[in-house]
Amino acid sequence: MKFAVIVFPGSNCDLDMLWAIKNVCGAEAEYVRHDATSLEGFDGVFLPGGFSYGDALRCGAIARFSNIMSEVIRFANEGKMVFGTCNGFQVLTEAGLLPGSLIRNRSLHFVCKTVGLKVVNNETKFTSEYQKDEVIQIPVAHGEGNYYCDEETLAKLKANNQIVFTYEEDINGSVENIAGICNEKGNVLGMMPHPERAMEELLGSADGKRFFASILKNFGKVTQN
Repeated sequence: MKFAVIVFPGSNCDLDMLWAIKNVCGAEAEYVRHDATSLEGFDGVFLPGGFSYGDALRCGAIARFSNIMSEVIRFANEGKMVFGTCNGFQVLTEAGLLPGSLIRNRSLHFVCKTVGLKVVNNETKFTSEYQKDEVIQIPVAHGEGNYYCDEETLAKLKANNQIVFTYEEDINGSVENIAGICNEKGNVLGMMPHPERAMEELLGSADGKRFFASILKNFGKVTQN
């Protein structure tokens, strides 16, 4: 099992992601630059948080056109595991791998704190180690985390059980407090909170461990969706 952590200009959570995968989960992982053109030898992809390309234009709008994204899209279309957190979530929506978009927080302020996160769908390859409706503690750090979609898209998300996480409180104005969604196949997931920052009780929560444990446990089953 080998995972790629994509590094864009302005990424700042790539080290957290790599550390979580390698040192806590014991899996193999390497950085892959935004200008790379191949993901050969990798089995899954992680898009970290940060401010890719300085969040110019829109968050993730420029990163979406990086060389490596054609490979990320190919991975997703082949049923391989793709995960994006915070800015990574924004990139996934800009790339069309997930529906909806992320806009400015309703308060227009940056939000940085640990929040209660409800596990709405524990039947994904990313959440199978959680209990349905369990509330976990995961930190957020974003200024543009307000998830928006139209009513038709929201209805589809609900019908297909694609809403994976919701906030226990309204922290940014997201439609129905949505914090994370997956695609219809279930192999692509994006969320604003940072599970890679919740790996040790010393830092406030270890609830992120089971997120990565779910990925490793279900690794060989992803392409069967």
